[in-house]
Amino acid sequence: MKIFRFLLFLALLSFLSLFPQEDISEFEERLAKISAQIKEIKAKIEGEEKKESTILSRLDRIGLKKNLIKKEISFYNIRLEKTNRELLATKRKIPSLRSKLERERQSIEKILITLYKFGKFSFIEFMLQAKDITTLLSEGKNLSLLAQYQEEVISDYMNTLAQLNAAEEKLKRKTEELSQLVRKSRQKKEELEEQERENKALIKEIEKNKKAHLQTLKELNERAELLQVLIKKLVEEEVVFPFPFIPMYEKKGKLLWPIDGEIVVKFGLQKHPRFKTVTVNNGIEISPKGNEIIIQSIHPGKVVFADYFKGYGNLIIIDHGITYYSLYGHCTEFFVEKGDLIKAQQPIGIVGDFGSLRGISLYFEIRFKTKPLNPLQWLERR
Repeated sequence: MKIFRFLLFLALLSFLSLFPQEDISEFEERLAKISAQIKEIKAKIEGEEKKESTILSRLDRIGLKKNLIKKEISFYNIRLEKTNRELLATKRKIPSLRSKLERERQSIEKILITLYKFGKFSFIEFMLQAKDITTLLSEGKNLSLLAQYQEEVISDYMNTLAQLNAAEEKLKRKTEELSQLVRKSRQKKEELEEQERENKALIKEIEKNKKAHLQTLKELNERAELLQVLIKKLVEEEVVFPFPFIPMYEKKGKLLWPIDGEIVVKFGLQKHPRFKTVTVNNGIEISPKGNEIIIQSIHPGKVVFADYFKGYGNLIIIDHGITYYSLYGHCTEFFVEKGDLIKAQQPIGIVGDFGSLRGISLYFEIRFKTKPLNPLQWLERR
C-alpha cells in the first residue's frame, strides 16, 4: 500500500509538470498585480468613509466603489481565463491517458499469461528439459528480462493510473471553480449596475436642486485649489529628461488631441443655463466619440502623477519639460505609472466617468507652471 501511495505521489508530480509554468506564472503575476490594486482602492474607500460626507465626497465614494468592482470583475475574468486554460488542457490530456492506460493494461495481461505459463515448471524441471547449455542460458536471460520488464510496465501502469485519477479529479474541481467564478462575476456586475444607478441619481439631484448645485460648486473650487497646490509642488521639483526633446511651445496649435470626441465643457468662464451661476474652468471636458476611449499623450514627457485625486477621479499629470504640463482626469484605467517616460501619442489610459458630473468624459488641462492655458489654442484645429 505504501509503495502504491509513493508511486501515486510521483505520478501526481509528473502530471503537474505537464502544464506550462510560464503560463501559470503569467496569470499569477497578473492576479497579484490586480489584488494589490484592489487592496489600495479598498484603503482609499475606507479613508473617504471616515471623512465628512459631502456631495462630491459621496460621488468620490461611488466612483471608488465602481472602480473597485471593475477591478474585482477583472480579477474574476483573469481567474476564469486561467481556469478555462487549465480545464481545456486537462480535457485534452484525459483521452490520451486512458488510451495509454489501456495499452499498459494489455501489456500486463500478456506478461501475467507468460509468467503463468513458465510458472508451471520448477527451475530443476526447466534445467532438465533444456536441450543444451545455450538454451538454458538463453531462456534464463529471457525470463530475467521478462521479470525486469514486468516491474517497469507495472510501474508505468500505476503512474498512468495516478495521472488519470489526478486529471479527472482536477477536471471536476476546475468545472466547479468555473461555475463559482461565473456566479461571482455576475454578482459583481449587478453591484456595478447598482452603483451606476446611485451615481446617476446623485448627479440628477445636483442638476435639479439649486442648493446641491451651489454646494457642489463650492467643493469644486476647493478641489481646484488643492490641484493648484499639487501643480505648484511639481513645478518646484526639477525633472531631468535622459533624451533631447522638442519644447512644447514650438508645437503650439499643432498638438494632437488626447482623445477624439466632442467638447462638453469649455475653457474659461461658463454660465449655468438654469441657475445662472458662473464658474471658471481651468480645462475642457471631451466626451469620446463612439468607442474612442483610449487616452493618448499630446507630447513627450514624464509622468509625475498617476493616482486618485479628489474631484478629478483618476488623474494623470505629465511634465513636458520647461514647466509645461498636461493633465488627464476622469480616467477609469491607467496604462502608465509615476516616473514613466512617455512618447507623443502614447496610450496612457482609458477614459471613464470617475469624478465626472457629465458621464464618460476626459477632463483635460494644459499648464505653464501653475497657470492654466486654453487647450484649444494648443491642440490642432479641427
